[in-house]
Amino acid sequence: MQAIFGIIFHSIGGFSAGSFYMPFDKVKGWAWESYWIVGGLFSWIIVPPLAAWLTVPDFMEIISSSSMSIIYLTFFMGVLWGIGGLTYGLGIRYLGMSLGSSVVLGFTAAFGALVPSIYYNLYPAVGKVSFTDMINSTGGRLVLLGVLLCLTGIAVSGKAGMMKERELSEEQKRKSIKDFSLVKGLIIAIISGILSAFFNYGIEAGKPLANAAVAAGFNPLYQNNVSFVVILWGGFATNFIWTTFLSLKNRTHKDFLNKTTPLFNNYMFAAIAGTIWFLQFFFYGMGESKLGNGASSWILHMSTIILTANFWGFYRKEWKETSAKTKWTIASGIVIIILSVFIVGIGNFKETLPLAHSFTGNLFQWCH
Repeated sequence: MQAIFGIIFHSIGGFSAGSFYMPFDKVKGWAWESYWIVGGLFSWIIVPPLAAWLTVPDFMEIISSSSMSIIYLTFFMGVLWGIGGLTYGLGIRYLGMSLGSSVVLGFTAAFGALVPSIYYNLYPAVGKVSFTDMINSTGGRLVLLGVLLCLTGIAVSGKAGMMKERELSEEQKRKSIKDFSLVKGLIIAIISGILSAFFNYGIEAGKPLANAAVAAGFNPLYQNNVSFVVILWGGFATNFIWTTFLSLKNRTHKDFLNKTTPLFNNYMFAAIAGTIWFLQFFFYGMGESKLGNGASSWILHMSTIILTANFWGFYRKEWKETSAKTKWTIASGIVIIILSVFIVGIGNFKETLPLAHSFTGNLFQWCH
């Protein structure tokens, strides 16, 4: 039963992560920066403390009594992740749900798996897996093979994007993706892929907060909800600064009171999008408590995100007017990326690389 509940929780979390952008399609007459920050208010400021209060009622006392160095470091990791989350939203804006999610998540997989191990090669730490450790173990080599395959899948998906750009007129591209821009989207996807993994570092930095919640007698199932509050403060700071800059630059700050737009619906759908985005974290934490930090959690969560995002991409008819060859190309890229997820999962499962679980088990929950 524990495994069944774990699968259910991860499936809900992955579905949330892959679906959160859809309500934004219902926002009318607002600039991107306007509905993005309204959604962010719910996903980073309003819903996380509510979830923490419902599950760990003393969460603010735990935070206020913790070391300021822990709070600052956890917050800073959230700031860096916030850039990744911001650029993830931009990646979907410019590439669409299908191509955008596949490329961004693929880059998150590649950089997320390699960067920490390279760092620990330069700055060794007890209990941490270095790049050399990966090369010298069967499981590590499988992880590297999976990363290579993932990059191949990204290249194939990018090729499909270039084929689409050649085949369709500007008007056709914007029927399903209003701001389609392949080059801009791919550059942003790389940035997002690198920085999105910092949520995991935030979890590590905020581990004393989670431990304090458990020590206070609260259910370990919800311990990370305390850390989420601080991390998401950092994510909000990044996004608030950027969207405020855009609002002033583009003079779109008037959107919030523009009565010529459906204000109630716009606020409602942006709030729904933000709430759905937060739910991925909430349910991943519950699923991880049932299945652990290993390959099972990671594979379930990531596969569900990729499949869900691409389902919505095809639902939005992002590839409708492309040729059969282009459709097969994007489908092949998606399959290769999902296959790479399973290969890295198998590598992590190997006894020869047990310590990799602590990082890669959490990796993909934090990619948006």
